Amino acid sequence: MKIIIINGPNLNLLGKREPEVYGDTTFDDYFSKLQFKFKEVQLEYFQSNVEGELIGKLQEVGFSYDGIVLNAAAYTHTSVGIGDAVKAIEAPVVEVHISNTFSREDFRHISYISPAAKGVILGFGLQSYDLAIQSFLE
Repeated sequence: MKIIIINGPNLNLLGKREPEVYGDTTFDDYFSKLQFKFKEVQLEYFQSNVEGELIGKLQEVGFSYDGIVLNAAAYTHTSVGIGDAVKAIEAPVVEVHISNTFSREDFRHISYISPAAKGVILGFGLQSYDLAIQSFLE
C-alpha cells in the first residue's frame, strides 16, 4: 500500500509555531514514528507553502497512490483549486487538521476539500494523521 501525507502552508514550522495549538513536536520527528508504526505501508511525505505545488503533487500522485492524507492548512478554507484537484483525482483523500477547526475562527469552519474527501479527521493533534492512515488499512 502506498500512501502520501501532503501538508500545506506553515506546517513546516510544527514544533515552533503556536505550540499551545499545534504542540512541540516537529513533523519530521512525528513522520519517523508513523513510518515505524506503519511498516507495511510505503509512506511518503510532501510539504509546501505554495498552493500550486500542492495541486501539482495531488495531480502527480492522485492516479497511482492508494491514499492521500491531506492537511491543506489555511488553503483548506480558501482554495477552490485544491478542492477541485481533490475532486479530479482517483485516489481517496482524508482531510486532516491538527486542531479542531470548529473551535477556532469562523472562516476555518469552511472547507473546499471536505465535499470530495473520503473523510475528515480534526482536533486530535498529530494523532489525526495516525487515524487517517488507519482508515486506509481497514
